[in-house]
Amino acid sequence: MTISNLRHVPSVDQLLRTEAARQLREAIGLKRVTAIARSVTAELRSSLRNEAASNGHTAEALLAEAVRRMEEIATLEGETGISKVINATGVLLHTNLGRAPLSAAARAAIDAAAGCCNLEYDVATGTRGKRGARVEVLLKNLTGAEDALVVNNCAAAALLILTVLAGDGETIVSRGELVEIGGDFRVPDVMASSGTRMVEVGTTNRTHLDDYRRAIDVNTRLILRVHPSNYRVIGFASSPAVAELVALAHEHDLPLYEDAGSGVLSDVSQYGVIDEPTVGEIIAAGVDVVSFSGDKLLGSTQAGLIAGKQAIVQRLRKHPLYRALRSDKLRLAALEATLASHQRDKAAAEIPVFQMLSLSPAEIEARAQAVIEQLGPTNLELALEPGESAVGGGSAPTSKLSTTLIAVSHPRKSAAEIEQQLRRSSPPIIARISEDKLLVDLRTVFVEDIPTLLAALKNLETH
Repeated sequence: MTISNLRHVPSVDQLLRTEAARQLREAIGLKRVTAIARSVTAELRSSLRNEAASNGHTAEALLAEAVRRMEEIATLEGETGISKVINATGVLLHTNLGRAPLSAAARAAIDAAAGCCNLEYDVATGTRGKRGARVEVLLKNLTGAEDALVVNNCAAAALLILTVLAGDGETIVSRGELVEIGGDFRVPDVMASSGTRMVEVGTTNRTHLDDYRRAIDVNTRLILRVHPSNYRVIGFASSPAVAELVALAHEHDLPLYEDAGSGVLSDVSQYGVIDEPTVGEIIAAGVDVVSFSGDKLLGSTQAGLIAGKQAIVQRLRKHPLYRALRSDKLRLAALEATLASHQRDKAAAEIPVFQMLSLSPAEIEARAQAVIEQLGPTNLELALEPGESAVGGGSAPTSKLSTTLIAVSHPRKSAAEIEQQLRRSSPPIIARISEDKLLVDLRTVFVEDIPTLLAALKNLETH
């Protein structure tokens, strides 16, 4: 590499005087643009030094390349932030796409709470109020529990319960329930963090009541039951009924804690979702304390919801760990609005995950056919195919939701290229690929987003 080519590398100041840099300053600020410019010029110098031969780079070409790299870095950084996407995967509670989309009422509640709000202020008396009071009342009404509490996620709820109830002793749990959910929540790890000693009973596929009975000793503080969420053992498998564990626990003056996972508040079998007990059923069976998620089949924001006996919930509320795990005003506002929809029996009409669940295969097929007709003549190859949507989010893995898919293929582009182009559109459209065809499932696409989807599909023809 010749010294002359290195001299053609633009200076940081020269790069900052370009029109591209001036526009980026408005978007990301002068300090960040300057840092990117320094990085880009350093990279250019390094790459030129490592070239085997002189390529005669001109000053104009190197400036253009520096601008391109600067804009690319800024764009990639911007894409890492949270922004809207269109979920065309057919996975209702897609963990990577934010799980449950919020209802209009929940979004409005967040907006109202974003400024000053009565988070811990009693407007009626003008005195200090109780954080999350309305949410707790709604949870008690909807589950039949004596008391309720909210923390920031379900792992936090489990950690709090295990720490308070069993941190100084042992917790009995079936080997078949030592699950990992999503790679971040592992039951053994949460138990270890709480200080309790895990006592495993039974086998992966079969655990008997006597297994629990034989494990109880003077160090036992708690019996834990975990809903398996994203997996099932099918075939030669069995475990004690809830009522049996309740009777055993209470016979020995021990609390029974159930991690219920998805947090179903009402019967969802009518939508084809099976093997998901309601929290009310678990409470009615005599379980002392239950934890469940807010952003799954409840249909709200991420939260760890706790319901159970008043004496136990009060112990949790008074523990110092609760303050570290408690919820902020925005989470509570969204939960309150969502729970209010459940209480008014309006979940199917107002909460997006229930709207998606309630769509019949015929309704989805009609929407898919309408999309194809609205596209009109096209060089895309479009076809309707039967398929299945998924609940997702570690919920109802054995439930089958029939749907109609739009299979998209292009005479000159692979399915991967189509998927990438849709993913790079604004807003990004996230779909799935099967058998070298891009598949769009309208079950998870909001009606108001269909024009955007149409525009992106039309754009596939020209780019």
